[in-house]
Amino acid sequence: MSAIPGRTSAGDLSRRLAFFKGLQALTARIHATNNIDEIIFELSADICSLFGAERITLYTVDESGAAIVSKVKTGLHSIKAIRLPISDRSVAGYVALHKTLLNIHDVYDAAELSQISPNLEFRREVDERSGYHSKQMLVAPIMGAAESELLGVVQLINARDGSAFTAIDEEGLQGLAQTLGVAFAQRLSQEKPLRNKYDYLTRTGAVTPEQLEEIEKQTRARNTTIEAILLDEVRIAAALVGESMARFYGVPYEPFRQERVKSMHLLRNIKKDYVLQAGWLPLEETQEGIIVLTTDPEQVRGARVADNVFPGAKLSFRVTTRREFEKTAQQLFEQGMDEASVSDMLSGLGDDERDAPSQDEISAAADNELVKLVNKIIIEAHRQGASDIHIEPRPGKEKTLIRFRKDGSLVPYIEVPASYRNPLVTRIKIMCDLDISERRKPQDGKIRFRKYGPLDIELRVATIPTAGGMEDVVMRLLANGEPLPLSDLGMSPRNLERLRNTINKPYGIFFCCGPTGSGKTTTLHSILKELNTPDTKIWTAEDPVEITQRGLRQVQVNRKAGLDFVAVMRAFLRADPDVIMVGEMRDKETVTIGIEASLTGHLVLSTLHTNSAPESVVRLLDMGMDPFNFADALLGVLAQRLAKRLCKHCKEAYHPDDEEVAALIAEYCEDMRQTPEFQADPAAAEAALLAEWKAQFGHEGQLLLYRAQGCEHCTDGYKGRVGLHEMMVGSAEVKHLVQTRAPVSELVTAALADGMRTLRQDGIEKVLQGVTDMKQVRKVCIR
Repeated sequence: MSAIPGRTSAGDLSRRLAFFKGLQALTARIHATNNIDEIIFELSADICSLFGAERITLYTVDESGAAIVSKVKTGLHSIKAIRLPISDRSVAGYVALHKTLLNIHDVYDAAELSQISPNLEFRREVDERSGYHSKQMLVAPIMGAAESELLGVVQLINARDGSAFTAIDEEGLQGLAQTLGVAFAQRLSQEKPLRNKYDYLTRTGAVTPEQLEEIEKQTRARNTTIEAILLDEVRIAAALVGESMARFYGVPYEPFRQERVKSMHLLRNIKKDYVLQAGWLPLEETQEGIIVLTTDPEQVRGARVADNVFPGAKLSFRVTTRREFEKTAQQLFEQGMDEASVSDMLSGLGDDERDAPSQDEISAAADNELVKLVNKIIIEAHRQGASDIHIEPRPGKEKTLIRFRKDGSLVPYIEVPASYRNPLVTRIKIMCDLDISERRKPQDGKIRFRKYGPLDIELRVATIPTAGGMEDVVMRLLANGEPLPLSDLGMSPRNLERLRNTINKPYGIFFCCGPTGSGKTTTLHSILKELNTPDTKIWTAEDPVEITQRGLRQVQVNRKAGLDFVAVMRAFLRADPDVIMVGEMRDKETVTIGIEASLTGHLVLSTLHTNSAPESVVRLLDMGMDPFNFADALLGVLAQRLAKRLCKHCKEAYHPDDEEVAALIAEYCEDMRQTPEFQADPAAAEAALLAEWKAQFGHEGQLLLYRAQGCEHCTDGYKGRVGLHEMMVGSAEVKHLVQTRAPVSELVTAALADGMRTLRQDGIEKVLQGVTDMKQVRKVCIR
């Protein structure tokens, strides 16, 4: 930072503003530091630069309260720390005694010092030993929250241009001293031992000591707990209460986690009633040992019951609030999943591995208790909104891990002891009528769950042989329900209008593209719901039929019987269709029939596995499509992704700084740099974009973004997913580029000029709406 601002007259407004802007930045950095030493070693040079000073000394009050001690002498690291009595005998001592600011023009001028105090003198020994010559000094006291509480002294030495420190410098140093006072007070409060498990809340300002004392009185009168009042009435977050407990007990805080892995072997001999009464339970086994969750680590250590339950095991404690502890216990011991019942239903099974299931295993797989276990896993996956269930056996004595895919991410659900892995897989094979003796080849099947449990859902099952003679199982929960209306897909108004205009054409071909699991089938069925009228004949060819709706004639592809997409489409053309939906076009023949159908008066919808809308066009041309026929048939391409949605219960609002806004604008404009409008005047285009954002998404003239926090309703701050869309319409310019086999870059430029917004741009707009954040947008949108 320049030293100029501190050396100017008070009338120079612009430089005064620059000085205090620099001071504001320093203040933020001081608040971000962990201790006083960081302030000294990391920020002293910047403080000197801002004030135009050569050196800085920072003093703190010692334990006796009668002296101040320098933490560092800038540029003089070889000299030991200086201890000064709080008295008139030194400049810093005088400031500490009288708690007032001093601006001395020349510390060697005895007359100037005597005017301040007849006893004041400058300690010359430091200059004499170092060869440095001190002259100007600007010194201010560092005060605590109470006006009379002295915490230290900050001292600036020698203005670099040789002039006196100015009134601006005096005002600035007083502000700096105020900031240092807050930092010093926080450090001192952290060093004092906590009196109880809620004392840290008073030190952070979450509650006042008086409030906490009043809450303690209320608990006795109302027969409740301090924790309940803090959480329900004072509205303090459970995480902050847990952090206070963690600091008091000296162990990490463990919040309630929705995706908790249930280690049954640890809970085998423990009952839920005992857990709630004793206030501790084992969570999992890690390298640290057995993780024990408790509301009072000291009591559990003293009772030594956990040591007796797990003799010889190393215990590592985690503390949590009583409310979160009870929720965790409920989660681990919920109906049908407690270890005692699972242990009973699977007792007698061995841990040995065999190449094929024995008769005993088959019997075990049909056993009623194991049926309940598998049913429970499927019901719980459906309840949690999972899209897939992954069953992953591991070699030797390692447990079988069961994971759920939720909102696109895999989260652990439960661990099943190794001896149960073969019966578990065998039971699933029986449910979907697969060969239980075949372990060397992959198999595919389907479970109609209403035959086995209370839910009317279907699961698509795939078994895959893995090393060691084991098999993984992946079960996809099929969305056997009504399609969503187009308006509920989360499209921007612009994309929704463009989509509706496109699909309401009487004939042509329309593609929905994206990777597996990006919601293509859901979107196509929403389009069909829009088109499904009594006077329209709609045929669909799907593998599998996941969504059913009244009025559609839906065909399940069966490759084993010779009924593939090509055969089904040829049959459709003889069945007087108005609209044809094909689950996927992955080969030349299927696409060719689709284009022919669209040119002969039918509306054809299908999906592609491509990254973006313009890339889809080039991919189809590379497959050998006639560019003229394809251009004539093309209505449009919708590319889409699914990004995690911020949890509405806990997302935290904040105003982004200028740097973050600039980064958002740069990322949004990156896809538009080839368009003529942007190239004509990039600065004007970016300014217009920012003005549009503020008008459309702004709050009191500022942009408002949200960040993930995490609560009991979500997973790490996210719950559900939102669609990101890229809608390219088959305009005249796009059709012309298709006919000339233009590269992707030209198609992108033409589509952007026609009003298309890329996946990333649509994602950024949803960030500005507070639906998701840039971390999730970048995860799913390839640059």
